[in-house]
Amino acid sequence: MPARGRVIADLAERYLANPFFFSAKRRSLDRNDFSPPSGADASLEDGARTLAYVTAAAILKSANHLPQRPGIYIICGGGRLNRVIMRDLADMATAGQASVVSAEAAGLDGDAMEAEAWGYLAVRSLEGLPLTFPGTTGVAEPVTGGVFNATLGTSPPPSD
Repeated sequence: MPARGRVIADLAERYLANPFFFSAKRRSLDRNDFSPPSGADASLEDGARTLAYVTAAAILKSANHLPQRPGIYIICGGGRLNRVIMRDLADMATAGQASVVSAEAAGLDGDAMEAEAWGYLAVRSLEGLPLTFPGTTGVAEPVTGGVFNATLGTSPPPSD
């Protein structure tokens, strides 16, 4: 559907003007940070096309917070299967002298990378190692992922 629509510049600019992209304080986003376009904002096709464009632009815009712009963006997850998002990413990255490849093209499993990242964080948490650092999220000092509870998720002992 995004391939049939057109990018609505005003709508895209509204999303990309979100303070997240400009704030020095880093945090995660979720779907509640952006309200979907209404029928008055865009047709279904134009809304889908605009959101695909915003997805690509947001990835590249977020790189402004890095100490150095990446030369290559390796894309994993479901978005890598969206031809429109990947084309927009490639076009925008090329303008910034970078390239875009799917995880598979880089020899990785694009469906498993998020699960692998969570596994890595889980092991760090088990070891009491920090998951969050002042330079990434603005916390005062490195923070662990909490306390591991070995009994969590186990069944209670059978009652007699």
